[in-house]
Amino acid sequence: MAETHLFPLEARGLSVTLGGHVALAAVDLSIDGCRRVVVLGANGAGKSVLLRTLHGLIAPSAGTVLWGGSTVRPRAQAMVFQRPVMLRRSALANIRYALSVNGVGGDEREQRAREVLARAGLAHLAERQARALSGGEQQRLALARAWSLRPRVLFLDEPTASLDPAAAAEVERVILEIHAAGTAIVMTTHNLGQAKRIAHEIVFLHGGRLGEQTSATSFFSEASSSEKDHFLKAELP
Repeated sequence: MAETHLFPLEARGLSVTLGGHVALAAVDLSIDGCRRVVVLGANGAGKSVLLRTLHGLIAPSAGTVLWGGSTVRPRAQAMVFQRPVMLRRSALANIRYALSVNGVGGDEREQRAREVLARAGLAHLAERQARALSGGEQQRLALARAWSLRPRVLFLDEPTASLDPAAAAEVERVILEIHAAGTAIVMTTHNLGQAKRIAHEIVFLHGGRLGEQTSATSFFSEASSSEKDHFLKAELP
């Protein structure tokens, strides 16, 4: 699928109500091209709900998500969660399975699976049971599994939240490699240092509403709202 069919990825008047609670309220944003976009905000700001709605796991209560002007959600996108689900099989077989259910077979399936496993730094663990891997290794395996599908957009929900600094650094390395290979990254994090390292753009949510969407440089250097100032003061060490 050509990039023009995917971008811009837009939310127009996007609202989501879950269990009587307004999780997102009239959010408008646009992601154009192969960018690294980090979604920031306090707990309960709607970050995870936004990613799940853009990905298609949650249906909006109002508004719409557009991919290149179309409401048809493309297959060329994937999502990795904070605690990824590992199948009861080897690391390599986890990737093979994902490729199989997406119609990739034969030699290409094996080649892709081994290639992404190696690029995630897990080739030596190919035959290890996925559920026996450490948390950081499982997260890299989840990234490799998604990467094998060659998504044009990859959504990441707090991918390093429960990892130690060394494991988090390895996950960040894989994320940057995936982006360098041509995949747009849209991710949430509570780690402002990580946001500074990764983001081209920041989407800041406050109380389910869009506070601002701006370059990472501007977000961290320019005053704009009391909500953002309070958030940064609370989160920065």
